[in-house]
Amino acid sequence: MTVGERIAQLRKEHTLSQEELGEQLNVSRQAIYKWERNASLPEIEKLIALSKLFGVSVGYLLGVEEQHAQSDPATAPGELSEQQTKLAEEIASRYIAALPQTAKRKKWPYVAAVAAAVAVLLALSTLNGKLNRLDQQYQNLQNSIVNIQDTVSNQIGGISNRVEEVLKSQNTLTADYSTELLRADPAAGTVTFALRAVPKTYVDGMQAVFSADTGTSTSAETTDTTPSGQEFSAELTCPLTDDIRLNVTFLSGDKKETQLLMQYDSLYSGSFPSVSVEDYNLMYHKVSSDGLLTLQGQFFTADDSHLAAPIINEALPPAEIVSLRVGLFLNQRLLAWAEPGAQPDSFHGDYPGTFYYLPMLEITLHPGDLLCPAAVIEDSCGRTSVVPGSWFWWDQSSGELTWADYEAVNAADQSAENWQF
Repeated sequence: MTVGERIAQLRKEHTLSQEELGEQLNVSRQAIYKWERNASLPEIEKLIALSKLFGVSVGYLLGVEEQHAQSDPATAPGELSEQQTKLAEEIASRYIAALPQTAKRKKWPYVAAVAAAVAVLLALSTLNGKLNRLDQQYQNLQNSIVNIQDTVSNQIGGISNRVEEVLKSQNTLTADYSTELLRADPAAGTVTFALRAVPKTYVDGMQAVFSADTGTSTSAETTDTTPSGQEFSAELTCPLTDDIRLNVTFLSGDKKETQLLMQYDSLYSGSFPSVSVEDYNLMYHKVSSDGLLTLQGQFFTADDSHLAAPIINEALPPAEIVSLRVGLFLNQRLLAWAEPGAQPDSFHGDYPGTFYYLPMLEITLHPGDLLCPAAVIEDSCGRTSVVPGSWFWWDQSSGELTWADYEAVNAADQSAENWQF
C-alpha cells in the first residue's frame, strides 16, 4: 500500500472529506487529492500532523509498519508519542532492521542509503511546497482579476470624461461638439449615434461630413448647417464593434479638415453576458505515456454574478442569458456536456454559481492538444457566445495535465464560430 493509499484509507475511516481534511491541515483540497493519487508527498510537518490526527505513527504512513500503531493510552489526543517525536531515528532503525543482516562492516552502505532516502523525501517535500505555492499564486492572480473587474465599472465614467476633456483641449477645428449613443441593436450588430459640431471658423456654404470608423468599415453622413446658424448635426448608424472612432470633416471649397470627436471602446464585447467558468482538479491529472487521460468524474462551476460585465453605456447594457451549458472541449471540439446539479457534499462553504458534473470520461491526448471547460451561452439578442475556462495540455515530461502555454492559447481563434458543439 502506498503513502497516498494509506492517507485515503485513514481519511475514509475517520469519515472526512478531502476538503475537511485539508481544512484541518491548513492545505487545499487539491493538495489532499494529489497526496492520495501519489502525485506528490506531504511535507514532513504535514506527515506529523497526519499521524496526530489519525492516531498512527509516521512509520505506518511511510510504510515502515505493516499495520496501524496503537495509540499510547498515556498520550493525550493530539500529542506526539515518544516514538513519534523520534521520527528520524525510527525511520532509519526500521529500514535498517528490515534489510538482510550481514557483516557489521556492511551496515554503513545501508545507513547511507537510508540517509539518501530521507534526503529524497525532503527534496520531494520542498517540491511539493513549491507546487502549493504555485497553486496559491494562481489563486491570488484569479482574485486580482476579480478585483480589477470590480473596479472597471467605477473607472469607466471617469476615463470617458477625461478622454473627452483631452479631445476638447486638443481640438483646433470646433468651437463646440457632442456625441451621444442613442440606441443599439446587438441582434443586427448596429449602433446609432447623435453627433453635433460647431466649427471655430465658419464659411458660407460650408458642409460637414460625420463619419464612424469601426476598424472594418467606415460609415458617413453629409449635412448642411441647421436653420439656427453655424451648427451641424446628424444621426449616424454604424456596425457595432469594440473600436469606434467618430469624426467630423469640414468641407469648404477645396479645403477639407478632419477632427476626431470621440472614441468608443468595448461596446461590442460589453453587450454580451459575462460568465466565469472554473474547474476542479483538472490540473496535475495523470496522463499515460500513450496519452490516455481518465477523468473519474469532474466538477465545474459557471458563475454570472460576481464577474458581471460593467455597463459600458446605459444605452447598451449586457444582454441577458437565455440558456447556458457547460462542457469539456478538446481543441475547441466538444467532448461531453456536463450536467447541472447541487453543490457536492465534499465541497464546503459558499461557491458562486452553479455546479456542473461530468461523469467518467477517457480522452486520448496528443502533444499540443488544448483541453478546457467552456460555457456556451445563448443570449436575449439571439447570439451564441463561448466563454472558456482555464486551458490545459499534456506535459510529457511530467506525465500530467498542466496549464497550456500562453502563446499556444493566444494563437487559437476563440470566436464562437470556431467552436464545435
